[in-house]
Amino acid sequence: MAMYLIGDVQGCDSALERLTRTIDFSPSRDTIYLLGDLVNRGPESAAVLRRLMAYGASARCVLGNHDLHLLALSYGVRKPGRKDTVNELLRGNDAPALLHWLRQQPLALMETIGEKKLLMVHAGVLPAWTAIKTIALAGEVEAALQAPEARSFFTQMYGNGPNRWSESLQGSERLRVIVNALTRMRFVSADGEMEFEHSGGLSKAPQGYLPWFAAPDRQTAEEVVAFGHWSSLGWLDRPDVLSLDTGCVWGGCLSALRVTAAIGGGMDTELIQVKCEASQQIGE
Repeated sequence: MAMYLIGDVQGCDSALERLTRTIDFSPSRDTIYLLGDLVNRGPESAAVLRRLMAYGASARCVLGNHDLHLLALSYGVRKPGRKDTVNELLRGNDAPALLHWLRQQPLALMETIGEKKLLMVHAGVLPAWTAIKTIALAGEVEAALQAPEARSFFTQMYGNGPNRWSESLQGSERLRVIVNALTRMRFVSADGEMEFEHSGGLSKAPQGYLPWFAAPDRQTAEEVVAFGHWSSLGWLDRPDVLSLDTGCVWGGCLSALRVTAAIGGGMDTELIQVKCEASQQIGE
């Protein structure tokens, strides 16, 4: 029995198939955890969702910004962008089943490995949130996604404000902050203000901001947070942070991290990667 964390697939099903073969993944024995952005930009989004659905409980996924974008497209509240590659999925006979399955996926997951808590999200966690708080707030968005009036949620999901968390937030603004933190955030100020204009690596931090995981007094510093979303950051292996978006859709790698309990209560990890063919060019 093995547990693997997998970075952003973004519609690259051929790479996902090669990676599962490389790690000798068996749905009857192993579990894979996908860190969001299952679809879009790559050419095989429908095939990715079909594969993950077929794996059943052996594939556990968190939603990323591209996954939410696909759902917004399906409700007609957004129009496809120039780089979107999900039209074939939306026109497919099994689109209702695929989209229903996608709506049931969470925005955060947590497991205990040895004596360590492992929190999994797509983008990041605001400094003021504990791991338990993150799971609870993700649940608020999940309830809105799965409600009969989900279309209303998508009509109000987009926007950069409010750009910081407050317990007093309610309604659509509260849900928007949660979505933006869990699926879009890279940089924050020391007091937790999110910044959405910059997507470069650590050396490209805008003035006055720092990576969300470097914020002082971050409440998840004692846990391990695994995330994707940040291909220009790439593979990052720290005792408290695991970054797994290694740019598959841009011609980088698709990464799987085998996670096991270590002697002494910690975590042991092993990185396995497959090279990907570029589906899009950076900057195009």
